[in-house]
Amino acid sequence: MSAAPATPPPASADGAFGLLLVPPRSRPAWRLIPARVVAMCVVELQKLRHDRTELYTRAVQPALWLLIFGETFTRVNVIPTGGIPYRDYLAPGIIAQSTMFIAIFYGIHIIWERDSGVLTKLLVTPTPRAALVTGKAFAAGVKAIIQAVVVVVIAALLGVSMSANPLRLAGVIVAVLLGSAFFACLSVTIAGIVRTRDRLMGIGQAITMPLFFASNALYPTTAMPGWLQAVSAVNPLSYEVDALRGLLLGIPSNLPLDFAVLLVAAVLGITAASALLGRLAR
Repeated sequence: MSAAPATPPPASADGAFGLLLVPPRSRPAWRLIPARVVAMCVVELQKLRHDRTELYTRAVQPALWLLIFGETFTRVNVIPTGGIPYRDYLAPGIIAQSTMFIAIFYGIHIIWERDSGVLTKLLVTPTPRAALVTGKAFAAGVKAIIQAVVVVVIAALLGVSMSANPLRLAGVIVAVLLGSAFFACLSVTIAGIVRTRDRLMGIGQAITMPLFFASNALYPTTAMPGWLQAVSAVNPLSYEVDALRGLLLGIPSNLPLDFAVLLVAAVLGITAASALLGRLAR
């Protein structure tokens, strides 16, 4: 006599079938932020792969500064540079200038995303606003690094002697990344206030040259009048230029202070831009 087939036990909440009904355990939000920052950065850089015109056109201006301004004042020799050829002294300042010019108009991309509806879709996702802003800011920093490489190549072709130490070059990348992140966030903050591309373009053009000339990019701070030295002391671009000169040329500089100022400026910029991002979408 054969035994009757065993009847499978009913699925319970603790059984295999019940496990299918248990929702997956959610991870803490702070663990998702780095991945979302990287994702936003990758999305921004994919745009660059489809249109590299911006990088080519923006390489013209630093080339002209080095070719015309650098070569002329190297011959005139009226700016005190501590015995370094002025062309060499100028190169780090032009690197900082060209990367700032890329980042300072980054708010225009945010306004375009607002007008096309992309920004609204991003803001309704679980991604924190700080992660959105940080991803976009460091995407601007990566673009600035590419621009810095172009300027370094041009400077090398002109005979500028710069350090090839990998650790120093890594420091250059960090300085450019932090400086560009600050200026990109400054642009997003202004975009959150003015909310139109025309106003942002006007303000961006109005502040870029004063920021540039009120820094040590073209001349040492000792050659400035007292009031301009005070402005230069609170200008993040001055600390970026100082770090680049110390790393690329070996000029004595206060690297810990430079990087500390750039880091604090980037954090403050991300905080301000995150607070105003929602206003821009309204």
